[in-house]
Amino acid sequence: MADTAEATGETAYQRVERSEEFQGLRRRFRSFVFPLTALFLVWYFAYVLLASYAHDFMSTRVGDTTITVGLLFGLGQFVTTFVITMVYARWANRTFDPQAEALRAGIEEGDL
Repeated sequence: MADTAEATGETAYQRVERSEEFQGLRRRFRSFVFPLTALFLVWYFAYVLLASYAHDFMSTRVGDTTITVGLLFGLGQFVTTFVITMVYARWANRTFDPQAEALRAGIEEGDL
């Protein structure tokens, strides 16, 4: 296999990148990360747009307190960030990292 790669001028990285294992790993990563990123961006831009254009709504007080809807939405941004981080870390530790480790081991052993 190395002789074929040398003859075509293909690097080890290019060979791994073409492999089905790497493509599957990349596909799984993207199918998890892109939807979460899109969801967060929609939530973030909704908050920014509401803060910019819906002053009355965002300044609505919650109950008899000084807490407003805008403050709750702003704090929700932090909560969302931490939740997404925890969900990603858990998914990566359970699903993605073992598959990436198996791919790395295959590369080091020369299977790819």
